[in-house]
Amino acid sequence: MTSSALLTDHYELTMLSAALRDGTASRSCVFEVFARRLPTGRRYGVVAGTGRLLAHLADFRFAAAEVEFLLDRGIVDAPTAEWLAAYRFTGDIDGYAEGELFFPGSPILTVSGTFAECVVLETLILSVLNHDSAIAAGAARMVTAARGRSVIEMGSRRTHEEAAVAAARAAYLAGFAYTSNMEAGRRYAIPTTGTAAHAFTLLHDTEQAAFASQVATLGKQTTLLVDTYDIAQGIRNAIAVAGPDLRAVRIDSGDLSVLAAHSRALLDSLGATETQIIVSGDLDEYAIAALAAEPVDAYGAGTAVVVGSGAPTAGLVYKLVEVDGRPVVKRSENKGTVGGRKTAVRRHKPTGTATEEVVVSMGTPAPEPNDRALQRAFVRGGALVPDLPDLAASREHLRQCLISIPWEGLKLSAGDPAVPVQMLGGSA
Repeated sequence: MTSSALLTDHYELTMLSAALRDGTASRSCVFEVFARRLPTGRRYGVVAGTGRLLAHLADFRFAAAEVEFLLDRGIVDAPTAEWLAAYRFTGDIDGYAEGELFFPGSPILTVSGTFAECVVLETLILSVLNHDSAIAAGAARMVTAARGRSVIEMGSRRTHEEAAVAAARAAYLAGFAYTSNMEAGRRYAIPTTGTAAHAFTLLHDTEQAAFASQVATLGKQTTLLVDTYDIAQGIRNAIAVAGPDLRAVRIDSGDLSVLAAHSRALLDSLGATETQIIVSGDLDEYAIAALAAEPVDAYGAGTAVVVGSGAPTAGLVYKLVEVDGRPVVKRSENKGTVGGRKTAVRRHKPTGTATEEVVVSMGTPAPEPNDRALQRAFVRGGALVPDLPDLAASREHLRQCLISIPWEGLKLSAGDPAVPVQMLGGSA
């Protein structure tokens, strides 16, 4: 087992040591994860990473190696080290389902337990959810812009090797059809795809020789990269080698709008009417939207995916909102909190269109027709609840959520959140 316990911040252990010393470590607390605002230009966020987080929680153990490191560096004292060696999270975790949409103030994760056992989880929780939620939100916008055409995630070479795996998972959650990352395919059963880079063409003495080698190995159901030299000649060479039943050609550079139209006309003139056109090359949601009217069959997106398409963090925070059943409030300017444990529902028209999200502190919303409760149990008494949704179910959940928001909320232009959030006090 690989421990996730040191995927944390020094100050959490400082607080823990002090709380153990002064006797406050065992006080009953509630922490909540939420975003004060959405990234600039965004109209919704996407909850992603919950499945990864719960897996990390199971491995959050301070074994001998971790405890020895902390003692040797003087980070914790002996009583704290003893407490950490026996650490097991025994509290409860509730939250929005993975794939759920969120808005400013949405209480997307609630962690309940003693102060000590909850505070040490802050950095792990935020690092997973901030990264994956940012990737999923940007990727969801790309899927919307693609209007039903497939999008392939191919950003592994543009980020940290483990971030690449997490990004592939988040992009698949958001509706991407494939990833090029093999570890993501193995770890999360995501469909993988990929054929060849320009290096393979350059390796051979002629473009035709490279294409012939690829077709001989992979068959005609492959994709030939045709822009190493001249695109028009590359397409001619591809069809000459593979015949008109070649599955696809890929274009990775140039004015993709013009090139897609010219390529479609050329393929059709060569009898390759069913050969698809895949385009790639620094695509984001805006570039994909700009190609909506062009004869493109699929998109490959890389760098923009793994950096959240300009918003590399979801801006989530982890704040203490309740101590011993009493709401606590942070009053810092621009960084205040609403005290008390929250309950949330999303309200809908009879047609299924979401109208608002109602969040209640220290109570529950008065029920109305077509309400949908947003929080569910993930952990009870430190143990995962049974039958949690898998990645495929979370992917479908997000698809349904995006259908439910008003169409204005799917625009790529800046605007108000797709669904307004109403924050209320407690009710019976």
